[in-house]
Amino acid sequence: MPVIEHQQFIKAPVEVCFDLARNVDIHTQTTSKTRERAVSGVTEGFLEQGDTVTWEATHFGIKQRLTAKVTVMEKPHKFVDVMVTGAFHSFVHTHQFIEEAGGTMMIDKFQYKSPFGPIGVVADKLFLEKYMTAFIASRAKALKKIAENME
Repeated sequence: MPVIEHQQFIKAPVEVCFDLARNVDIHTQTTSKTRERAVSGVTEGFLEQGDTVTWEATHFGIKQRLTAKVTVMEKPHKFVDVMVTGAFHSFVHTHQFIEEAGGTMMIDKFQYKSPFGPIGVVADKLFLEKYMTAFIASRAKALKKIAENME
């Protein structure tokens, strides 16, 4: 099971970073390259514990839907979402926010299992893990830009 971990320092208060990361509207804005949008469940505003959201996006030229549920919410330091249905066999995405001097360290930990057994493992090695790492890093950089331009 691949584990992707990405850290991004943001010159903004922990509460600002936390709220931006769980805001559906901001998520849509920071994933514009894949035309991601919320189509069911919570479709705007802030995600809370127990909420589900269905995202529609285009990855690898294919329009896909994925439903995630927020299973942990420890404001303003951590929230976790897990896949309910979607292209992966499973995933757990932990979003952590650590207050540091001059800002916040945002840590994404994305643990996933590809579908299709051994074929999925090959796909991980060939392209999927690299693709997901770039996707998570891109979103983190976009959140950083928004947070740092708010003040």
